[in-house]
Amino acid sequence: MKRVLILGLDPGLAITGYGIIAAENRRYEAVAYGGITTKAGMPQAQRLVVLYDAVSELITKYRPQTVAVEQLFFNRNVTSAFAVGQARGVAMLAAAKQGLPVDEYTPLQVKQTLTGHGRAEKDQVGYMVRTLLRLSEMPKPDDVSDALAVALCHAFHAESGLLRLARQADS
Repeated sequence: MKRVLILGLDPGLAITGYGIIAAENRRYEAVAYGGITTKAGMPQAQRLVVLYDAVSELITKYRPQTVAVEQLFFNRNVTSAFAVGQARGVAMLAAAKQGLPVDEYTPLQVKQTLTGHGRAEKDQVGYMVRTLLRLSEMPKPDDVSDALAVALCHAFHAESGLLRLARQADS
């Protein structure tokens, strides 16, 4: 299988974690990762513009073939859930506008895929991210580690789809 790049995103309004991994023959490598941050005092619409532009730039710079986004985990704070939902929508729009397929995974699916246990703790997921990507330390903050975990989850779940993408790239 040819090398395929996957952009994983853990969307949030204050910080959106991103992780770009290369998947090739069931080997995974971290290409780039970090966080997109917005300032708390900015109007919400402006923060969404910053997020959209940053995700668009990542896609333009690294040219991933696919994008994986963590699904919204609804908690008691409805206000933050709406903000996260808007951030997710903007990130997905940036990918879709560039013609990329977008897949979504719940936190439970990510944990189950990486650790074998859907109720795994964040440090267990971070350990697996560090181990699978052969990193010297766990990426921080958690949003960044989570984004890499989403990308790895997608690679594991989409092996046949990634093979199809690689064959298309060869054409």
